[in-house]
This record gives sequence, C-alpha cells and structure tokens, in this order.
Amino acid sequence: MEEKKDFEKKEEGRPESIQGGLFGEENIGAEEASLSEAVAEDALQTEDERKSKQMKNLISLVILLGGLLIGSLFVDVSQLVRGSGYSQKNLNKSDIFEANGKTWVAYTEPAVPMSVISDDACEKCNPSEVLVWLRRVMPTVSVKKVSADSTRGKELISQFEVKTLPAFIFDPAVEKTELYAQAKGLFANKNGQDILNAQLLGLPVGKYLSLPTVNADDATLGKGDSNVKVVIFSDFQCPYCKTFFPVLRGVMNKYQDKVQFAFKELPLEAHPQAADAALAATCAQDQGKFWEYADKLYSAQAEWGNAKDITFFKKYAAALRLNTDDFNKCLDGKAHQDKLDATKAEAESFAISGTPTIFVNDNVESGAITADQLSKDIDAQLAK
Repeated sequence: MEEKKDFEKKEEGRPESIQGGLFGEENIGAEEASLSEAVAEDALQTEDERKSKQMKNLISLVILLGGLLIGSLFVDVSQLVRGSGYSQKNLNKSDIFEANGKTWVAYTEPAVPMSVISDDACEKCNPSEVLVWLRRVMPTVSVKKVSADSTRGKELISQFEVKTLPAFIFDPAVEKTELYAQAKGLFANKNGQDILNAQLLGLPVGKYLSLPTVNADDATLGKGDSNVKVVIFSDFQCPYCKTFFPVLRGVMNKYQDKVQFAFKELPLEAHPQAADAALAATCAQDQGKFWEYADKLYSAQAEWGNAKDITFFKKYAAALRLNTDDFNKCLDGKAHQDKLDATKAEAESFAISGTPTIFVNDNVESGAITADQLSKDIDAQLAK
C-alpha cells in the first residue's frame, strides 16, 4: 500500500504533458485542432483575395471598354461638329465624300502597290506619262519610285532581269483588277510579280540597261571583234522590213570591215507566213546562203506572202542551188524552231514590239530608217 501511494505522489509531480497519457494524446489533439483552424482561416483569406482580384480585373476591363466607347463616340461627335471626317457608320453608307479639300472615292478593286524603277539623269526615262495613264485606268495603284542606281533599284533590276527603263513592277494584287482582266497581254509575270510592257502602249524605251547578244547561230557579217555591233530584229513578211533590207545591205557593204552586223528573225503573229519564212532562212543558213536567201524572200514577199503552204520556200532553195534534200528535211521538221523561240523571248525582254528594230550598240532605231541615218548612227559609235 505504501508503494502505491508513493507512485501516485510521483505521478502528481510529473509535467502536464506526461500526466495526460503515456504519449500526451490530449495535447496532440489540441495542437491538431489549432492547425486545422489556421489552415481553414488561410484558405478563407486566399479565396477572398482571389475574388477581390477578379473584381479588380473586371472593373479594369469595364473601364477600358467604356473608354474606347466614349472615345469612339467623341470622335464621331467631333467629326460631325467640325465636319472634318466621317464615322465608320457613315463611310459604309457612302461611295464618295469630301474632306479637307479632297474628294474620297470607294473602289471595289484592291490597292495595288507598284515600284517604278527609273533614272533621274535620263530625260527619256521619266515615267510621268505612263503614270498618268495608269492612274486613269487603275485608280487604286500606289506608286513607289526607286532609283536604278540605289541598292534597292539594283536588287530589283537583278531579281526581275530588267533591261529597260523606266520599269513598272506590280504587286500580284494587280491580277485582281479589271485592267489586268482586259489587257493581260500588257504584263509579263516574273518571280511572282507582274512587269508592265509599256512599249506595247506605244511608249519608247527611255534607256537600255543591257544589249542583245550576238549568238553563234545568228546570221552575221562583218568584223566579229568590232566594238560596234549592229543587231537587227526583222520579220520577212513585214513591209517596212522589206523597204529597209536593201538599205541595210548597202550599209553592210560600206562598213563590213569596221562593224559586225547580226540578223535576228522575229516573225510577228500578224503575219501568217512569217514563221515558215524565218525557218526557211535558217535552213539556208545551214548551207551558207542566208543573205542570198533573205534577198530572195524580201524581193518576192508578195508572192509567197499570199501562199497557203511552204512550196515557194522549197522552190527558192532549188533556185539558189542548195541541197534540196537537206533543206526540205530541215524545213519540214522545223529544225530551228528553238532558235526562233529564243529570239522571240529575247525581243520581249528588250520590250521590242515591232520590226524592224535596229540596235547600233545602245542607240536604237525603229522602222525603215534611211541609209544616211544608219550610217550616222554607226559613225557616232565608231567615234567613241
């Protein structure tokens, strides 16, 4: 009994944490309850903060939208009071209006950006005449002028193989215009953009950036290493070419020891027999008789020009004592069609639209010029 009393006394003297049980269960439960209350309180505060933040964002959005609405109304009212502009609502109702001394017109066609490459030092390169016409037929065009000597100008010249100035390079949007639909032939597509052939409108070239080359398969006469090259684009069925050819032959005899002459066949679509005549001349060239055959074609133009077949071309070959078997095979098989196609592409790249076109180096003449004019051009180039 005494031992039991002593043990109870000892128990009474122990700390409270131990008196509650062997591991202090009552104290742990109290601590857990306090922790749960703290977590709940923190969660409640976090939810309140989230709702407060959402409310602030909502208020900011309302203020922003309200400001935009008030600003829009202010613009509309101010424009109405001052008469200095139109609201979008009114613009949608009108195709034409005036503001600040200008008349504004609505178009259904797209805006068409265009780059004009020119050279201010070249008087003939002024694009003003073409631009006046363009703005009349394509009022939505926007023009950016580019100097041929600038970095951008050189990039465009290289990218689009520009050979003449001024050059007009259009954004692909031009293909959605009425002008393009009606006159697609005025444009040549290169690298995804369209270049206007102004010469088809009857406008002369202002400046040539490069010159036609004398190829190994061209009919030539004269001094091959001369610094002066006379290159002629001609059509055998063209009446102006017929007039000019005897002039050319006379000048060739006069200058063949000083100048190189090169003849390029350019049959025009308007002349139905011109292509076969050009093929026949190239077949005669294979046998060294181009110039003689060309003389015959021009002198007898009225005869074969009205024919429906190539009989006359074979007849002329026999008269000039060519090997008729080889000639006929060459002509029937159109052996030199690739050459004619290449010459046509070359002519188009130089904006040549008519014959005869005569290059005396970079001096270019069109039409049946006189012997005196051609001689004058050659002498001027020889003097340089």
